[in-house]
Amino acid sequence: MGTKILGIDIGSFQVRAIIAEQTEENLKIIGIGTEKAQGIKKGTISNIEQASKSIKNALANAQRVAGTHYEKAIVSISGAYTKSVDSTGVVNVPGHEIGIKEIDRVMQMADHNANIPADYERLHVLPYSFKVDEQEHVEDPLGMNANRLEVQTHIIIVQKSYLSNLRKAVNMAGIKIDNIVLSGYASAIATLNQDEKDLGVALIDMGGSTCNVVIHSGNSIKYNDFLPVGSSHITSDLSIVLHTPVAKAEEIKVNYGSLLKKPTDLIELPVLGDESKSNGVSLDIISNVIYSRVEETLMFLHEMISSKKDLIGAGVVLTGGMTKLEDIREAASAIFSNMQVRIAKPKETDGLFEIMRDPSNSCAIGLCMYGAGEFTPYEIDSEKRMRYRGEAISKPKVEFKNVFDENIESISSVNNLREDIGQGQTAYSEQEIKSELSDINIRKEKTPNFLVRFWNWLTHLF
Repeated sequence: MGTKILGIDIGSFQVRAIIAEQTEENLKIIGIGTEKAQGIKKGTISNIEQASKSIKNALANAQRVAGTHYEKAIVSISGAYTKSVDSTGVVNVPGHEIGIKEIDRVMQMADHNANIPADYERLHVLPYSFKVDEQEHVEDPLGMNANRLEVQTHIIIVQKSYLSNLRKAVNMAGIKIDNIVLSGYASAIATLNQDEKDLGVALIDMGGSTCNVVIHSGNSIKYNDFLPVGSSHITSDLSIVLHTPVAKAEEIKVNYGSLLKKPTDLIELPVLGDESKSNGVSLDIISNVIYSRVEETLMFLHEMISSKKDLIGAGVVLTGGMTKLEDIREAASAIFSNMQVRIAKPKETDGLFEIMRDPSNSCAIGLCMYGAGEFTPYEIDSEKRMRYRGEAISKPKVEFKNVFDENIESISSVNNLREDIGQGQTAYSEQEIKSELSDINIRKEKTPNFLVRFWNWLTHLF
């Protein structure tokens, strides 16, 4: 059996939970659950209790489909309260060969040198360029001979208060977080191909009330930004202009969301405040309202990335729920002039086929892929751990029963001894204590630190 990974995309209008099974061969989607988002506005937590309930219900729905529990959870975070800084680090290489330890050291140095505001916390430390001695633009320095290693990093930071509220909402839903990932980063993992990454590409996840932007160039993300506009604004515009209830406006957007076709047919819409009455509205008017908002949104996005054109050789990739509007690619191509535009769905994986074809699920699937090891070649993650592609966490948590299986009973007896002493039981003689400790037949180099400290304490005590 493979590892069960839970990806939770916390959006402003929907919370999506996807469970995937990671095996040695592939990643298989085995469950999905959605729930209307409560207590979340424009990508931020506005009510912890309501947000927690939405997360819990989405998870329950996904587990019913999957028929199993998850083993680790990866949660998205909106770009609403994130910023970024660039930083560099330099270290000597004493052994003259660069290993994971040296890459970790130089990334930690770049992290240390970064100018981070006091009310912000690091979310991702992403190296995008290495320098080995005088050789610049090294993609992967692992295994190279050198005296000196230098790195340039893109560090994504988030407000501490927002991060704390997100963790609290997820924990209240009964979920232990293994990693928190920027939503645009997760969507990029799920949608971008290697050629686009190598040439440089702008990935825009167009959601319900936000658009998250990342530019992936070469090995890593070099830019991230956020626009507080999404498809919900189209619904609001329709409701106001057509003077019809919001629920009906959403239905119109979904069913008549053409941006370029201008039909003259009339449809009957209930009147806001008096749904017993109705008005006839031309589809041409509906199309104009939708196009105006989409055009404005795309123009804002174009302005955001226009100064980064030198990093965007492969053009622009759009994903997210808003991209399901008909003809949005043609509209985007007109705005992003001289740039290739692609509408992206999540990469094909095994499992529930209909899930993979929906661009709304890009972020949630990307979270599962991140949990399976599909991240940038190196990074320091949200839990302050150094990670590298193709490997598990480079600094795994050591659990005694994994390392000292043959000595569980002996260690347990010492733990019992410690508990008795802590409760005031002093009937043990020095010889009895030494006898208990001598039963633990562990080589000196494998002796756990706590046993060494405990033995020293006992020596002083007696």
